[in-house]
Amino acid sequence: MSGVDPGVHELIRRRWSPRAFADRSVASDVLRQVLAAARWAPSAYNEQPWHFIVARREDPDAFAQLLSCLKEGNRRWAQQAPVLMLVLAHRNFSHNGAPNPHAWYDTGQAVAYLTLQATALGLYVHQMAGILPDEARRRYAVPEDYDVVVALALGYLGEPACLFTRRPAGAGAKPAYAAATYRAGV
Repeated sequence: MSGVDPGVHELIRRRWSPRAFADRSVASDVLRQVLAAARWAPSAYNEQPWHFIVARREDPDAFAQLLSCLKEGNRRWAQQAPVLMLVLAHRNFSHNGAPNPHAWYDTGQAVAYLTLQATALGLYVHQMAGILPDEARRRYAVPEDYDVVVALALGYLGEPACLFTRRPAGAGAKPAYAAATYRAGV
């Protein structure tokens, strides 16, 4: 895996976002393991402000409903994934109702944990910003104090040549020195 900094864990180096998924369902127990990993993400006050709406291709109506919340460019390839998810973030703390300025950050960590667990299980996750939040809000009656953050496609790797070429691991990533500020002694 050229271009990846030495010392980066192999699990992180293996992670990438394909647009081709195998025609293979994800077993329920495996899907539960992936979702359970998100629970272990740190969050302010252990709020866990994230919520996942999950649709499986085996349930055509639920799958079509979630697919309709993606922008057209993502629909074209995501329709082949065996699992789609919408990720929501609750903007307020449950213990006092005050705004939670960390909700999106915490939700992103939960998605990262989910993604690494999926990778460890031989699955792939493609995170999508190309979503239709208003459509998702309407179709799922998303409460006003939740944001529709991102969508995920999850499944086993398909034949990359059938859709898009694989972007090498780390491609487009900023070098470490550009993504961090170092102080003396680091």
